[in-house]
Amino acid sequence: MHSIKEAFQRVGKDIGSIKEELTFLRKSIAETRTRMIELCEIINKLSKKTELFNQKKNIIDSTHKPKIPTTSTHPSTHNKLFNPLNPQNLSISTGNGGVSTDRQTDRQTDRHKQNKWEKSQDSINNAAEILNSLDNIKKEIRIKFKRITEQELLVFSTIYQLDEEQGHADYKLLSKKLNLTESSIRDYVQRLIKKGIPVEKKRINNKTIILNISKNLKKIASLSTILQLRGL
Repeated sequence: MHSIKEAFQRVGKDIGSIKEELTFLRKSIAETRTRMIELCEIINKLSKKTELFNQKKNIIDSTHKPKIPTTSTHPSTHNKLFNPLNPQNLSISTGNGGVSTDRQTDRQTDRHKQNKWEKSQDSINNAAEILNSLDNIKKEIRIKFKRITEQELLVFSTIYQLDEEQGHADYKLLSKKLNLTESSIRDYVQRLIKKGIPVEKKRINNKTIILNISKNLKKIASLSTILQLRGL
């Protein structure tokens, strides 16, 4: 008996839940119906407005249509002389057969612009070539100075500094600066020249030999630049 009661209770609960779901569905259907009615009213209003707008537009278009002038098929009975038109400021030269007077100036300005553009392109190309040549020169300097030893670099740097300070260097000054014999300085200078380092030798009064760094190298790269290129 107890189990039968529980079963009836469960059935009663299920029926109650079903009733609740039905009432919820009825409410949702009613809400949906009212919303659909509202949407239909809105659509009707919009359609009426569009019809009125189209009617007004057609009326405006019909009133603003250009009237086509009707030409008379009968010749005029009055032989009137036409008065000459007032001269207007036209950009056409009557002396040149109706050729536009501004065309020549336009061509001149176009040529002037084209010449400017060509000159700018030439200058850009020249600058690019110069930069490329400078890059190649820097690479060559780097390769050459990579080949020399530290001692040879020290001799070269001292010659460069003395050349900047005093206008030249000689074997005696170098030997004092570097605490080396003059013969060893001669050997180092000879090695530098053989390796393509631009050290110039000049004899004065057939006795004293002075040493200089090539002016072209000094224009291209300073001593600090050369040391930086060698360190790369």
